[in-house]
Amino acid sequence: MKFVIVFAAFFAVALAAPLDSAQDAQILRYDNDNIGVDGYNYAVETSDGKSVSEQGVVKNVGTEQEAISVQGQYSYVGPDGVTYTVTYIADENGFQPQGAHIPQAA
Repeated sequence: MKFVIVFAAFFAVALAAPLDSAQDAQILRYDNDNIGVDGYNYAVETSDGKSVSEQGVVKNVGTEQEAISVQGQYSYVGPDGVTYTVTYIADENGFQPQGAHIPQAA
């Protein structure tokens, strides 16, 4: 059940940027290869330049250390016309994003 909540949250965040009211984005690609109790895998690409893909697996099934481990990426075109891409890992150590435009801790 935890992974369903995490899946829904990441999916909503990745596609939540508001659309230009003059343009309705169309889904160009939607892949949903595996959604089950042990993990999931999906990808979405829209005509306005957004894309998201993510894979999640349950680790340490049946133990007190059971956790979901997620790897993914999302991209979008910013107001400046630049395409921004964020890759991330989300697991028992938290959300760990990386991107050329994201400041890194020293």
